[in-house]
Amino acid sequence: MSTQLTVSTSPHVHSEFSTRGIMFSVILALLPAGIVGTYFLGLRSLAVIATCIIACVASEWFWQKCVMKTKTTIGDLSAVVTGLLLAYNLPPTMPLWMAICGSIFAIIVVKGFYGGLGCNIVNPALAARAMMLISWPTAMTTWTVQGMSGATPLAAMKAGNAVNVSCWDMLVGNMGGCIGEVSSVLLILGGIYLIWEEVISWRIPVVYIATTAILAALFGHGGFMTEIFTGGLLIGALFMATDYTTSPMSAKGQYIYAFGCGLLTALIRTWGGYPEGVSFSILIMNIAVPLIDQYTAPRILGAPKSNFFKRTGGK
Repeated sequence: MSTQLTVSTSPHVHSEFSTRGIMFSVILALLPAGIVGTYFLGLRSLAVIATCIIACVASEWFWQKCVMKTKTTIGDLSAVVTGLLLAYNLPPTMPLWMAICGSIFAIIVVKGFYGGLGCNIVNPALAARAMMLISWPTAMTTWTVQGMSGATPLAAMKAGNAVNVSCWDMLVGNMGGCIGEVSSVLLILGGIYLIWEEVISWRIPVVYIATTAILAALFGHGGFMTEIFTGGLLIGALFMATDYTTSPMSAKGQYIYAFGCGLLTALIRTWGGYPEGVSFSILIMNIAVPLIDQYTAPRILGAPKSNFFKRTGGK
């Protein structure tokens, strides 16, 4: 009987967290915001959420079982989280066939093509949302609140109109927007829960949110409340920019990454063609993560100090 050994580099640290446990905690943190979003935006939100989750789980099962001929990992709940996050980034009026297409793209193209969980280079839900925004811009920007159509506060600002949403409505979620992004209070509470459970670190969300708010104010884009509590900033900063696979490993790298996300979000919101910039900002910084990790990795104990110019081939 042969014994197989897995050889890997140090450190060898045991963690009590499992993938399934982490994903379950994320689902628990997201559920309250989805319930409130459904209350304000209508019961059709449930159809979009259910469609995305079922389509993501089915896509992962099909890709692993029928295409790759490997053991399925749908039990780790990662596909459920991807479906939930994608649904939360869609309006409740989204045609269900479009939601299915986005789910298939997220799981098979963004995740499966690169090797599955832990190998994707960008966040699957955000990549799918970006694809859908480019492919079906009208469907992705049609908003309703209790059956009434209207622009989101960020869209109103981009058009040069007044934002007719009270601070209270911004906090609780009584405004136009995507299903899971409207209830700011519950998103913050969900993020605090994940930080308390040590599922995520505070660095990325705090630096990301603060950078966006401060720079947008300096750029003259909008008010402090509007920048933070409308649009996808909170759900992006707390639940998607913190994705383990697509965010830096070191604390220094996380600060740089979060600042870059905030800077790009403020730039896109102020001068870009879209009223929102969270999705594209996180995706751009996802691509930069390997470079950030390369130059912010802690020095190995006993190793000589490296020189930036030598590593980059400069003189």
